[in-house]
Amino acid sequence: QVQLVESGGGLVQAGGSLRLSCAASGRTFSRNAMAWFRQAPGKERAFVAGISWSGGSTPYADSVKGRFTISRDNAKNTVFLQMNSLKSEDTAAYYCASRLPLRGVSSEVGAYDYWGQGTQVTVSS
Repeated sequence: QVQLVESGGGLVQAGGSLRLSCAASGRTFSRNAMAWFRQAPGKERAFVAGISWSGGSTPYADSVKGRFTISRDNAKNTVFLQMNSLKSEDTAAYYCASRLPLRGVSSEVGAYDYWGQGTQVTVSS
């Protein structure tokens, strides 16, 4: 079982930056692919960025490429999402997700087995 707790959300002006963190419990974190998804009001949950358990693969949604960076610290059981050059369309609840151990990173919501409660990011224009 894995429990995920996101933090770091908030209100920021367009062009600003935020860093989200996701703290994970469980002994298998270092072998779990992780990802960030987001969901705006009235829209489906959408993939933002993912990172393989080794850190060697980091796919991004086209809308955030070059602005967002995902990383992980396996010693601290934490995954991060650095968000720069934020836009109003980035406003959403951001969710951290984990796959079962040794499975590849995926952009599909259904591929993930554990989810955090989410943290709100609001970008004012």
